[in-house]
Amino acid sequence: MDAQPATSRLFLALWPEPAVRHQLREARDAWQWPRGAGPVHADKLHVTLHFLGRVPTVRLPELLEGFSVPFEPFRLDLGQPVLWPHGIAVLEPLSEPPELLALHARLRDALPALGLQPEARTYRPHVTMARRAAGAGIPEHGPAIGWDVRGYALVESRTGDGGAYTVLREYS
Repeated sequence: MDAQPATSRLFLALWPEPAVRHQLREARDAWQWPRGAGPVHADKLHVTLHFLGRVPTVRLPELLEGFSVPFEPFRLDLGQPVLWPHGIAVLEPLSEPPELLALHARLRDALPALGLQPEARTYRPHVTMARRAAGAGIPEHGPAIGWDVRGYALVESRTGDGGAYTVLREYS
């Protein structure tokens, strides 16, 4: 029986610096969570650009290079708490900067050349605050979290050891 090749579970994301991460944690903690809710740990708060799924680990060097696309810094103002269907609590942007949408499109266009399939669903930028949060108390709109986005990252998600995230490369 052949051994399965090692894989890495990957996604591309806007990865916040410590000051923004602190504000995201405060925004997460302003919710009233029902019993059984799973608030996202502060070190995992981010905005996903593309979820890539499991990819053979041997392909990492190629992917690390292939995800280097033109990037323009932009400001992202987060501040719209929303409870999505299926108990997903999120913080959405107050508006979608054109530079964010352009970055998302450039990365989407890079996927087929790397043998990866873009997701079919419409992109909805957000920070996931919690899962299993049906019935959560949504906080009042507080001040927006102003994030001067200076880059993006390729991140690995490990399912064991508490589901650690590791930034494999930052792009700016």
